[in-house]
Formats: sequence, structure tokens, C-alpha cells
Amino acid sequence: MRWLLALLLALAWGGAARAEDTGRFVEIAAVPTTRIAPPHVVVWLPPGYDAGRSRYPVVYMHDGQNVFFPARSGFNKVWAADRAVLRLIAAHRIALVIVVAIDHPGAARYRQYFPQRVYEMGSPALRRAFDAQVHGPITGDAYLAFLVHDLKPLIDRSYRTRADAAHTAIVGSSMGGLISCYGFVEYPRVFGRAACVSTHWLLAMPSELPADADVLGLWGQYLMAHLGAPAGRRLWMDHGTLTLDANYGPWQEAIDADLTTLGWRRGRDFESSVYPGAAHEENAWAARLDDIFAWLFG
Repeated sequence: MRWLLALLLALAWGGAARAEDTGRFVEIAAVPTTRIAPPHVVVWLPPGYDAGRSRYPVVYMHDGQNVFFPARSGFNKVWAADRAVLRLIAAHRIALVIVVAIDHPGAARYRQYFPQRVYEMGSPALRRAFDAQVHGPITGDAYLAFLVHDLKPLIDRSYRTRADAAHTAIVGSSMGGLISCYGFVEYPRVFGRAACVSTHWLLAMPSELPADADVLGLWGQYLMAHLGAPAGRRLWMDHGTLTLDANYGPWQEAIDADLTTLGWRRGRDFESSVYPGAAHEENAWAARLDDIFAWLFG
């Protein structure tokens, strides 16, 4: 009977360890701010956080409804960012990280994730075309100011973070990829890592733009004027080949060329990956999230 008792105790302790190893979630119903509508935020603390004293890198992810919980997601599909981190930890590919998921604002998502300076660089005709799509003022700058001046200080005060740029990433897809790129460029001393996933460089669909619109040239001007040298930063970009992603290949190649011109070295400072057969949706992004996190923090 003694061996049976020992076995039961071992199983009980093993179950407790496995539960602890999944980390834990903290929900913030509405982060205090006057810059945007206060968003719901979910923080994932990695395994061992509560028992230790270590400090951790932080990944800030947009479209927070789609990061962790299928029940909260728009399409019952999620990035499953916590599970990606757990897999990478088990494979010894990255160190532990904290993940912070910020909800999008629903109908105002498009204009909140729109890079404001790029909009302002456009011609009057191009801005009118964008205005017809956004249905309200563009608030990309306000959203980034919220991340930098409201949310990040709150996270750094509340948790044991490594607050420097080299240990802070900003990650998103589609329009979330755009705002990730914009934050990376506008705040290089805050975000030293970024992932722009299935990035909607077009800003709108071609049919919605003036015939002479040169959005790609606009991106080139913006990056040449504001991106600067790598200086230790790391940028991940990618796209699939199906659905909306089928449009992105030539755009991404042009962005890659702009970065190379600025002295960014592929494989060291930036990565640009193509995933054949991948569509523009959360399951596809979840399938490559291990690659993304490993590039940012490996």
C-alpha cells in the first residue's frame, strides 16, 4: 500500500506541476486612458512567474480578442500565443516571455490601426479615398501613444518586465501588421522587435484607390525618411499565398528592397518569409507563430 500512496502523491504533484506550467492569465477590463476608448487587455504570465524573481521580455499583440480564447474571437480561431511560447520553451528555442493582448475597438479598428503619418504624406485625392474607407478620423498616432505612454508603463509597473527596447516586441496581422510596422518605426527606443504578419501594405483594396495612386511609393518614402539603421533591432515580415494574402507578394518584395537599401540585412536584421498555401486568417498565423517568436527572441 505504501507504493500506491507514493504513486498517488506523485501523480498529484505531477498534475499540479503541469497546471503551473501553462502560466496564467490576468484580465484588465479597461486600461485607463484618455487617448482612445479604454481597451480590454489580457496579460499572459509564463510558467514559474509567481514563484520566481526573474524579469521577462514582453510581446504586445493587437486584435487581442483573437490571441488566446476562441470564445472571444471573431471567427472561433486564435493565434494561441501562450501555447506557441510553451512549445518554444520546451524546445529551448526562446526564454520565457510575457504576452499582452490588446482588444481592437470593433468598427473603429481600421482607422485605429492606420499609420497616420503615411496617410498625411498622401496626395489629397489619395487621402479622400482613404477617408471613404475609414469612416472617421484616423487614430493610429493616438493608439501608439496609448501603448507607449499608458499601457507599457502600467505593465512595467505591475509585472517584472525587461522594459528596454531589445526585449519589447509589437506583433500583429493585416492592419495589425501595419500598426506594428508603424510603431516599430515611430518608437525605435520602445519597440526593438516587431512582427508584421500578412501585412496589408495596400492600405485599401486597389479598386478603392485612384487610378494614379502610388501607395507603394508612399511606403518607400516613409521608410526611407523614418526607419533608419537597424541598430540591433529585428523585424519579421511574412505573407501566405491564398485569399487576401495572394495580393501581397510584389508589395512585400518592394518593402524588402527598401530595407536592403537602408542597410538592413536579411537574416540578421529582418526576415521576410512566404508560406505557400497559407490564407489570411488566424489558423494560418498560429501555424507560423513559433517561427515568428523564435526570430524575435531566439
